[in-house]
Amino acid sequence: MQKTAYSVAVIGATGLVGREIVAALEERLFPLASLRLYASLRSAGEEMACGQLLVRVEPIDGARFDGTDLVFLAAGEQVSAECLARATDAGAVVIVTTQLFAGDPDVPLIVPEVNAVEIADYVNRNVISCPDASATALAVALKPLHESARVVRVVATTFEPVSGMGRAGIEELQQQTVELMNGRGIEDPTTFPRRIAFNVIPHAGETLAGGVSSHEQQTMVALRRLLDAPDLPVSVTRVRVPLFYGTGLAVNVETEARLPAAQAREVLRSAPGVLLQEEAPGGGYPTPAEAVEQDATFVGRIREDETVNVLDLWLAIDNLRKGSAVNAVQIAELLIRDYL
Repeated sequence: MQKTAYSVAVIGATGLVGREIVAALEERLFPLASLRLYASLRSAGEEMACGQLLVRVEPIDGARFDGTDLVFLAAGEQVSAECLARATDAGAVVIVTTQLFAGDPDVPLIVPEVNAVEIADYVNRNVISCPDASATALAVALKPLHESARVVRVVATTFEPVSGMGRAGIEELQQQTVELMNGRGIEDPTTFPRRIAFNVIPHAGETLAGGVSSHEQQTMVALRRLLDAPDLPVSVTRVRVPLFYGTGLAVNVETEARLPAAQAREVLRSAPGVLLQEEAPGGGYPTPAEAVEQDATFVGRIREDETVNVLDLWLAIDNLRKGSAVNAVQIAELLIRDYL
């Protein structure tokens, strides 16, 4: 018999993504029987509200999962890896918001609007993974176009906020901005490889063979998995920009069949998870700031190349919500509806 309420734990509950998970559980009225919140010793003892529950944050080192149905992993990859085995051994299903399993074929990589049917594969290891925010936005926008005209090549440039690096990224941008605005030099950056204030950094992660970065490779692999197109040519340049929240993406898409811009708009207008912003006087396009605190993938500036089967699009997404936390909670909703 299906349960009416579920025992949930959040690892990394006081981090940027962890807090958004707790907020999404409340906003979406997730049926909670109990909620346990875990974080580092520095945050242990803090109290967090979720609906009618007021929960004291416990240290991660003492995390226990007996009787827990679902665990959200929103801590760093090392901490998440240490907790994961204990959680699955206790019988919990684990939803991972880091990229710990992004390339593991035994762990389903899920965006509910794109490939919800693959959630069933969680039984392989009792683990489900969320893609990075850029891959999520690309998959939500490109899936309906792929079904209409078969996408044969994708070139994308992302414009990503400092919150992608957690609180350390936010603090570094704040500190550098204050120093520069007061005419002072800045210390060597610690979170980013170059100065981020009033600057952009066209690199994320470690440099791999051929010059691609590890984070760019991660996005390309994730998009191919999400679209079930393992041979799809994908080129991604991930750029860090001095924004606190919200990601923008400039996308160039080639399709096998010609897809006029007007038809692409009609396809996207009815696509799940997409909020289409039409062209309008003064600009009908979305910006990352407008996507913040929203759960849709915003799409605008749809243009077609008149000589080849190519569309250009502009996307925006809240990197912490639909790009991570809300996606994870949507997965949990499908799990309890169809599988648990």
